[in-house]
Formats: sequence, C-alpha cells, structure tokens
Amino acid sequence: MQSQQKLILARKVLIQITLIGLSIVFLFPFAWLILTALKPIKETMTVPIKWIPSKFMWGNFYDAAVYGHDSLGYYPFVVYARNTIVLCTLIVAGTVASNSVVAYSFARLRWPGRDLAFGITLATMMVPFPVLMVPTFALFRHLEWIGTYRPLWVPSWFGSAFSIFLLRQFFRTIPFELTEAAKLDGASEWRIFRTIVLPLSKAALAVVALFSFMAAWNDFLGPLIYLLDQKNFTLSLGLQFYQSQNGGTSWNLLMAASAMVIAPVIVLFFFTQRLFIQGIAITGLKG
Repeated sequence: MQSQQKLILARKVLIQITLIGLSIVFLFPFAWLILTALKPIKETMTVPIKWIPSKFMWGNFYDAAVYGHDSLGYYPFVVYARNTIVLCTLIVAGTVASNSVVAYSFARLRWPGRDLAFGITLATMMVPFPVLMVPTFALFRHLEWIGTYRPLWVPSWFGSAFSIFLLRQFFRTIPFELTEAAKLDGASEWRIFRTIVLPLSKAALAVVALFSFMAAWNDFLGPLIYLLDQKNFTLSLGLQFYQSQNGGTSWNLLMAASAMVIAPVIVLFFFTQRLFIQGIAITGLKG
C-alpha cells in the first residue's frame, strides 16, 4: 500500500515537472517579445543575441502607440484599435445571436430533414477557407462591399458550423421536462428559448463569444483581402505599418505594438478561464 502511494506521488511530481517544463517552452516566445519591446533599437538585432537589454525602454510602448501620428491628431494605433473593437463587437453579437437560434432548432425542435441538415452543416467545417476565398470575394465585389467592413462581420450573422455544434450539444443537456412544462403553460418556442434555454446556457454562450472574439481580434487574412484604406485597418493588419518604415523596421516598436495587441486577449482569458474551461467541458462531454 505504501509503495503504491509512493508511485502515485512520483507520477504527480513527474506530471508537475513536465507541465512546468512545457510552460517555460511555451512562454519563451512571449518573454522574447517583451524583452525585445524593452530594448533600444541598436540592441534588437545584435549578434550574438543580447537577451537582457542594457536599459529598459518602457517608453517604447508609448512610442509604438503614437507611431506615425500627424499634426491633425491622427494616431494610427488608436484608429486600428477602435476599428478592431467595433468589428469584434459586431462579429461576437452576430455569432452568438445567429448560432444560438440555429442550434436551438437542431437540438430542441423536430422538423423533417433536421438530422440531414445538421450533417450538411457539420460537413461545411471540412471545406477550407482558400477554396471559398475567390467565390466569396467575387460575391462581395458584386455587392460593392470591397473596402468596407461588411464582408468581415455580415457572414457572422448567418451562423458557423463549429459554434452551432457546440451550442447544440449543450442545449441537448437541458431537461426536456422544463420546456414541456413551459409549453403546457402556453409559452411559445421563442419565449422558451429566450427565458429558459438562454439563461441556462451562459457558459456555452460565453465559450462561443470568446472563440469568435479571439478569431476576429487575430484575423489577418480577412482584413487583408477586403480592406483597402489604411484608416480602416484592424490591429492585426495594422502591425505591418511598423515594418519597413524610413528604410528599416523598428523592431522594438513592432514588438511593443504586438505586445499591446495580444494583451487584451490574455487578460480576457485570465479573467474568464474558469468559465471558458467549464463551457468546453460541458459542451464536449455531454449530449
């Protein structure tokens, strides 16, 4: 019995050591990003590599935020941040609203061809974006949407297979007795969905919202294809503004801007990680 306890303890210690080692490996690029952001420009590309800056240049973050501003008060980084926040808000709202309605139909309603339609919906997940890139671009060009944000946020209001699947799996775990009792009291399907199902699905909805927010925040290819005016750029696309300026790249400012771009995602996940993990668990293990 004692030897078995020692074996269990040894396994726990080994697991902890492995996790710590992997954490160091995964944190290394982020540490390099922060250290480079704090270096003077002359130390960013030295050979051999200088890991610790001789002087911590905290002002690099301010310089990155006001980089490229003009006398009229145009601050590119601030404009990119505003554009990204507006775009993310529209995408998250559309993703949660549309996918929850479709998922409720697949999970709680009975109608002819429901399972076939759900299977086709899941099959669309196997279609890579490059296959759809040219026809969707042609469609949006025909609609004269090129150069606007509409190609980026309007599709989110028409559902996505992955989010529909996650929400459907969770909606199926809600006892049908609750909705049947509401129907006996005269509640309509819309009222049941709005007053019973959605309040009980906050964790799953939060997961979908987080996924869509991170995807929209980090999206580079979409803005690259559809946005033309630099003043409409998002943060992920606007980072290239820091490259090849005045005959060279200010690597310290680029790293500082990159750190500021990823900081909101890290902070958001830090405060919502329990809800995030809970939502993943209940949507992936039940139903």
